[in-house]
Amino acid sequence: MKKDIQNREDVTLLVDTFYEKVKANTIIGPIFNDIINVDWQTHLPKMYSFWSSILLDEHSYSGNPMSVHIHIGSRTPMTEKEFSEWLRLFNQTIEELFEGSKTDEAKNRAANIARLMQYKIERGF
Repeated sequence: MKKDIQNREDVTLLVDTFYEKVKANTIIGPIFNDIINVDWQTHLPKMYSFWSSILLDEHSYSGNPMSVHIHIGSRTPMTEKEFSEWLRLFNQTIEELFEGSKTDEAKNRAANIARLMQYKIERGF
């Protein structure tokens, strides 16, 4: 039986495992690796704080992910295809590692985030 997401170490495992899949993915990997050339040493700690803030009420994240993604959307197509792949990888990763109410919350939050970002990018907000 898998455990639920309980602490920052769990969030770190989720984020690290997820982004290893992202880097290797043929659909969204090139966006991260080539187009925006992500600085992983900077990006990963932000994602630990982002998801810890959402799932653990840690309040450690500050930033505007929407504006960052809108800017990226101006440089490369970010359509339902890319967001669906992001969400598929996220759900696959989280289901491999965890189960429980926080796990379900993470999947729901990820789906809402993807939907909102896609909507705003498509409309040029």
